[in-house]
Amino acid sequence: MLLGAHLRRLREAQGVTREDAGWEIRSSESKISRMELGRVGFKERDVADLLTLYGLDDEEERSRLLALARDANNPGWWHRFGDVLPNWFQSYLGLEAAAALIRTYEVQFVPGLLQTKEYARAVVLLGHGRAKADEIDRRVELRMARQQVLTRADAPKLWVVVDEAALRRPIGGIDIMRGQVDALLEANTLPNVRLQVIPFNAGGHAAAGGAFTILRFPDQDLPDVVYIEQLTSALYLDKRDDVDLYAEAMERLCVEARPPTDTQKVLEEIRRDLES
Repeated sequence: MLLGAHLRRLREAQGVTREDAGWEIRSSESKISRMELGRVGFKERDVADLLTLYGLDDEEERSRLLALARDANNPGWWHRFGDVLPNWFQSYLGLEAAAALIRTYEVQFVPGLLQTKEYARAVVLLGHGRAKADEIDRRVELRMARQQVLTRADAPKLWVVVDEAALRRPIGGIDIMRGQVDALLEANTLPNVRLQVIPFNAGGHAAAGGAFTILRFPDQDLPDVVYIEQLTSALYLDKRDDVDLYAEAMERLCVEARPPTDTQKVLEEIRRDLES
């Protein structure tokens, strides 16, 4: 996506049409469009030819963009889970790994990036109860591997708004839920994690339609992306009007939720209730 955004900016600056760019690399206008949206792989030779067409003479910048082309074709860590990973979710993992800020609202479950192994297994069993034990193990392992993004050197900021119902619903049983709340108390102390809870007494709220995630990237050439997961597929929205609507809903959620300074108190209350 980042390389595609750079190529689009360079093409537009030179007044080159997608059709002409496609002809230059022995391809089509639609291929250029898919390249610029980051929805197709890159051949280094094609990128080099386009950079020449766009008049990029800066050798340092040219080398950087060609390196991006090589990196874009390298498989991510998640490809080793291809046996249990649907194609529509692979795209999300790539976006999550590249994000600088992840804002997510969840109504039914604790977000995947904050789930304990036991809670994650219980969630996986809800959707794949007939799967073999080794497949369940692989799905849980994948979810645990995702969480490493939060502790790497350049970890993104994670801002979670979760409905109180998700924290009181005993997925997997009371003992597993107590362990999950304990894990949230610990996660709430991380400098790059902000957690808010929407209490029952808030009534209806801005995101009554369901869970969603907004991803923001460190490069200003990349638009924010809204991710909405469905039962057998997902939606990826990057049009400005769509993103703005979801961003506005997220802002209202943050206002309607208990402030971050109250999160520890809320979690401790829920933890005590789970003891009784």
